[in-house]
Amino acid sequence: MVTAPAVEVLDDEIGVANAEAFRRLDVADPWVVDVATARDVIPGYDDNLVLTSGAPMPWTEYVGGQREALIGGALFEGLAASRDEAVAKFASGVIRIGACHDYSAVGSLAGIYTASMPVFVVENRAHGNIGFCNFYEGKEPRRLNYGCYDEGVHERLLHVNTVLAPVVGEAIRRTGGVPLKSLIARALRMGDEVHSRNAAASMLFNREILPAVLDMVHDEVPGVRETMVHLAENDYFFLRLSMAAAKVTADAMVVPRSTLVSAMAFSCRGFAIKIAGLGDRWFEGPPPVHEGKLFAGHAEDEITWMGGESPITETVGLGGFAQACALTLQEYQGGSAEVMIERNRQMYDITHGESSTYRIPLFDFRGTPTAIDARKVLETGTTPVMDVGLAGRDGGQIGAGIIRAPRECFEAAMAAFEASA
Repeated sequence: MVTAPAVEVLDDEIGVANAEAFRRLDVADPWVVDVATARDVIPGYDDNLVLTSGAPMPWTEYVGGQREALIGGALFEGLAASRDEAVAKFASGVIRIGACHDYSAVGSLAGIYTASMPVFVVENRAHGNIGFCNFYEGKEPRRLNYGCYDEGVHERLLHVNTVLAPVVGEAIRRTGGVPLKSLIARALRMGDEVHSRNAAASMLFNREILPAVLDMVHDEVPGVRETMVHLAENDYFFLRLSMAAAKVTADAMVVPRSTLVSAMAFSCRGFAIKIAGLGDRWFEGPPPVHEGKLFAGHAEDEITWMGGESPITETVGLGGFAQACALTLQEYQGGSAEVMIERNRQMYDITHGESSTYRIPLFDFRGTPTAIDARKVLETGTTPVMDVGLAGRDGGQIGAGIIRAPRECFEAAMAAFEASA
């Protein structure tokens, strides 16, 4: 039997730990400092490794679009000459599968990384840790991260590798790095939540690198005009930077005895979370609950799950936790302004505190609800809300909407937390 004083001591320990985890999250200072290939900058990256989203799983458990995306990644990288060969090599372990989060990385939807793919290198200058995110493929609905691989996807990935990434990387290096925290804060005041809406942040990033880009034009660096047109036409370009910024922020939260959530992700199998007090352990539940708006010609029964780690943005108080900043999303993902505002307000009930930097104008510049506390999720019955794209069973994006994390993840996490006391 636990005595009252013992419970009070435990609560005090958790309170101190949560305060420190929140402080580390709130003072994080992410800068994008480079673009380089995964094999060159991600520690421990081998040429036969393909990364994907969600908690680690054996090859046999990857199904549907996530399985097809892994196969596509192997074909793109030249690790196999045919689909059948790729399947055989995954099954035998000749081609290895890794979880993005285990390599300080995050991936959108299926989240595929291969050794030759370029990644943003983001440094948390407050704590010294590094995080990575790969590049946006473009606005074509058929993308590798949505479970598609064909000649068009191959050509677009190759274009990223050979044209877009080298130019963006050179501009970032010439600029001396770009501070992302202040940029995101300004984008929130301009109508973004930097998960499903990144229009303002993408423009602000382009402005940051513009002086370097003009110098590159003068120096006749190839591909500059083509790259800048691509950036100007693709509002989602910045999502990969907001994800990497959130990753290095959340990774600094790990503090023993903390009940704050340090990662959220899902795979084709289900949803999973980490909490700061239990390090790298994942706690899994069923697929998330969703509601959304489908593109013309698609039906509800087409929606499928093939992974996703962009909820790392919600983990640090962005995305669905800043939804009231981006009311125009109702046209894209359905719902109403009133519902979006109410959802955002609900998130204050399950978070430790409010961001000192990311603020919501509609709430009189109140800080965004930040740092999900697993205990509060269970106490209130309110689960985290996330803005996402919706994938179809035949691959590609078929809509957008919101998801809510399943309660089971938080129950499993807190059971393990209590057992570790």
